[in-house]
Amino acid sequence: MSGMREHGSASASERIDPTVWKVAAVVSIGSFMSQMDSTLVNVSLSTIGHTLDTSIATAQWIVSGYLLAMALMLPLNGWLVDRIGAKRLYLFCFSTFTIASMLCGAAQTIGELIGARIFQGLVAGVLVPMAQMMIGRVAGRNLERVMGFTALPILLGPILGPVLAGLVLAHASWPWLFFINVPVGAVGIAMAVLLLPRDAPASQKRPFDFTGFALISPGLVALVYGLQNTSRAAALAWLLAGVVFLAGFVLYALRKGNAVLIDVRMFATRTFSVAALAQFSANGIMYGRQLAVPLFLIAGCGLSAAHAGGLLAATGIGMMCSFPPIGWLTERLGCRALAAGGALLAFLSTLVFLWMSIASFSAGWAAVSLFLAGVGQGTISVPSISAAYSSIAKERLAVANTALNIAQRVGGPFATTLLSMAIALTQHGASDVQPSRFLPMFVLLAGLHLLCFTATMFLPVRVRRV
Repeated sequence: MSGMREHGSASASERIDPTVWKVAAVVSIGSFMSQMDSTLVNVSLSTIGHTLDTSIATAQWIVSGYLLAMALMLPLNGWLVDRIGAKRLYLFCFSTFTIASMLCGAAQTIGELIGARIFQGLVAGVLVPMAQMMIGRVAGRNLERVMGFTALPILLGPILGPVLAGLVLAHASWPWLFFINVPVGAVGIAMAVLLLPRDAPASQKRPFDFTGFALISPGLVALVYGLQNTSRAAALAWLLAGVVFLAGFVLYALRKGNAVLIDVRMFATRTFSVAALAQFSANGIMYGRQLAVPLFLIAGCGLSAAHAGGLLAATGIGMMCSFPPIGWLTERLGCRALAAGGALLAFLSTLVFLWMSIASFSAGWAAVSLFLAGVGQGTISVPSISAAYSSIAKERLAVANTALNIAQRVGGPFATTLLSMAIALTQHGASDVQPSRFLPMFVLLAGLHLLCFTATMFLPVRVRRV
């Protein structure tokens, strides 16, 4: 009898509270909407530029303006959550993001569209990090299980985005790329009103740190802009300005302590700093692979865009296979073993492309490699996020989440900049299809994978969470 009672008690403790699933459902809508929106715009730039009679260089600001505005507002997320409350802030940002989508669709000129996208990016800078943080606040010991399932809509956005963009542009004009956000936004707002728990009153409201904001936000914008525009003469000046501003923020934050916008002393906690490095490098290898592999397949191996796209889908399938069981795997293998194993698997898959760049291309090996890269990639982030959250007091979660998201956002441009420089050096003046020219690029990508693997090896074996 006592054994049966103990088993029933254990089962009850493993059961996830319905409130957690309600929060997860709401934030999944927001994550799906933002991911799909980015993909729709990225694959439709040439069409939009042609319709609005502007160059691709100008149309590119539809994407660049959004990303820079997002970087500007990202440091404010933690302070705004503490000041306003998670539910109220989420409702405001999600509603405003939907309105911004309507403004994008209503734009008549390229200037109006870029302006609307900058407005949308300002809102997204606060909205995007909230999904991770809101789940972290309510999931408790079930964080890995819940995040594993809520990651699926984030993956579906980039997969469905190109298909949906093709359908929209085949049957309607480009503004409908933005107008389709409106019904999704309406559903998300209604779900947030009904399902999100009420905000608890804040124990203390921090005053706004104007000096910190004036240092970290321009620093992030300058750094991201410099990384994304390394081919331009002024890129080095932007990078240096970004480094100077961010260094100034770190020195200032060390003096101010808790009163600063982001308390950098969190990085003195080994688990948190290692998890942040894992997030930085994991995001870097993901963006780096998205740049390197299509270029290699199309420009290096002579594949058609359709053939290359079919092979690249294997990465998304691999990630979708790894996310649902990630909670179960974390419970049995532990945080370090799962994340490091995934990083090692992703590294080994990159060696296949190293081999193909000096030997011969194989579609079969490429598909298997990309699938395994997706499986490995999918097991890195959730354990490292879980480890970071376990090392920080719950009341500091919003600020910690902001710091993690900054590390993630910088990792992508950093990796693509390194790989772009390798491409520029090896492809200069080349016109023929020659896979060996892509060898340095994959060597760098393999190095980024090793950095990620090294970081995950310093994660805790297991995390303790109440």
